[in-house]
This record gives sequence, C-alpha cells and structure tokens, in this order.
Amino acid sequence: MEIDESEFYNQLLDYNNILYLCHRNADPDALGSAFALKEAIGGTVGVVEGCDRVASQIAKQLNIEFITDPQDDYDFVVVVDTSTPVQLNGFGLKNYAVIDHHATASLNENAAFYLHRNKSSTAEIVLSVIRKMGAPIMRRTAFALIAGIITDTGNFRHATSDSFRAVADLMELSGIEYSEVMDMLSSIPQDVSMRIAFLKAAQRTRIERIDDWLIVTSQVSSFGGSTASSLVSIGADVAIVASKKDGVVKVSARARREAQNAGVNLAKLMEETSAQFKGTGGGHEGAAGMDVLGETENILAACVDYVKKSLAKKSNFIPA
Repeated sequence: MEIDESEFYNQLLDYNNILYLCHRNADPDALGSAFALKEAIGGTVGVVEGCDRVASQIAKQLNIEFITDPQDDYDFVVVVDTSTPVQLNGFGLKNYAVIDHHATASLNENAAFYLHRNKSSTAEIVLSVIRKMGAPIMRRTAFALIAGIITDTGNFRHATSDSFRAVADLMELSGIEYSEVMDMLSSIPQDVSMRIAFLKAAQRTRIERIDDWLIVTSQVSSFGGSTASSLVSIGADVAIVASKKDGVVKVSARARREAQNAGVNLAKLMEETSAQFKGTGGGHEGAAGMDVLGETENILAACVDYVKKSLAKKSNFIPA
C-alpha cells in the first residue's frame, strides 16, 4: 500500500520495536536517513555487512550507533534506501515498510506500506516525513541528511531543485554551515585497496565504440560501483564492472548524463538483464547494479548489447 509522508509516520507510531534497515555496505544516504528516522520516531539502526568508507566516517564523527547484520527479532522493519531483496543478503523480511527513491522498487510489492518518491536521495524524503511530524531537527540529524544528499547527488551533479532546497532548509533549521559537511567529506582519505582496484580495472577494460559513444566493461574483485564511476570519470560514457564471488556475479554500472539523455536507463538494464540470469537488480537511470548467476563474460556481453540497443532507439546506428 502506497502512502504519503503524514501517513508514513502515523503508521510507524503503532510499533514499539522498530528496525531501520540499510542495504549492504550502507552509504551516507542510507545511514543518514535511517539515523534521522530513529532520532525522530525511535528504534534501532541496522546495516547489512557494515557501512562504506564515507558512511563509516560519518558514523564515527556523529557517534551514530548501529547494529551490523541484525537478527530478525523486531516488531517491525523499515527498509531504508533499498530497492531489491538481494541488497539485504537474505534478511528475513516479514512485517515491513519501505522508504526509498530508486527507479526500481521490487521490495514494495510485499510491504505492509511504502513511501516512494522520485527524488535524488532518500534523505530528501525523510526530511519531508520529519517536517510533516513537526519534530525538531537537531544538528547531528541535519548533518547526516545533508551528507546523504551531497553524496547521493554526486556533489550535486545529479541534483534537482528539491535537493538544493532540502539542504538549504536543513542549514536554516540546524545552523550547520555547508562548509562543515564538505570539510568532513573531503578529509576522508581514499582507500589504497580502492585505488588498486581502479588501476586494475583500467588495465582490464574492453572498449566498444558506437559512433561517438564509449561503452566500457571491466572486472575487479571489489569496489565495483566506485570503479565504474572512476571509468566514467576518465572517459567512458557507460561503464559496466563485474566481480564474482562464491558463484555470484555482482555487476555495477554508471552512465554519463548525456548517455542517459540518449536513451540509456541502467535501472531498466539491471532489472531486465538480471531476470535472464536468475538474479535481481535495479537502481537509478545513471547508477545501478545486480547480483546474478552465470558466466561473467556472457553477463557483461548482455549488458553491452542492452546499452547498444538503447542508444539505437535515439540514433542512426544499427547494433551488431
């Protein structure tokens, strides 16, 4: 059942022991959104497999407490910033709700209720919920939400007017300076293992040129999403990166805005391609992922073929 912001918090008031559950390797948007809901309504923040590098630093600086890989012993679970079950690593969802902004939303189907908005970040939706409640927004909450918006919009490269408006509101309500958040985010050193992954991915790239479009694929053992972003930053229009562990192929993809405008929708790519390879996937038009089964080369080839067909719809070339 889809509900609005006011009904969302009214529904949650019926429960005492709430878990706000973030996807695996939780990013600042997921962690900040879950923390803000916990502060406003009460409950516990849980993350699957822990937080990513930036969210971990935010948690440390703001003293955000969370449980890693929580058990299914809560009265109610609110799944935060998560679109597909695979991102929860088999967590047993029973009575749950979803608050999310991704283009794909398969978790909504079996939820008791859900709040979904076409926003650049889940933090923007959570801010709307808190404002409907009339609850105060403290500095830690505002800091966490601002950090979530900044990082999920790629430092505002993918922001909308609502994103800027939300950050401005949070600054006015809390007294936080924008520079405070940016100073913290910019001070986080890049992990050396991540840098090695970027370099190895660059060595292993396969490039397909379609007119003036560059579709790049590669393979790494970890940091797939960040690696795909790095390949876009150095010239790819669409970057698709795969890693394989325990028989499961994890695929992350990123696309430039120009490629999206030309017809590339990575959320649909991952959702539809994952169905061919016995998995699940989803995300945003410009950033998405999937977990599937099969041969890595075949999976990457299917992704490239999908991108070529997407571009063909708005151009004159004929895909091979």
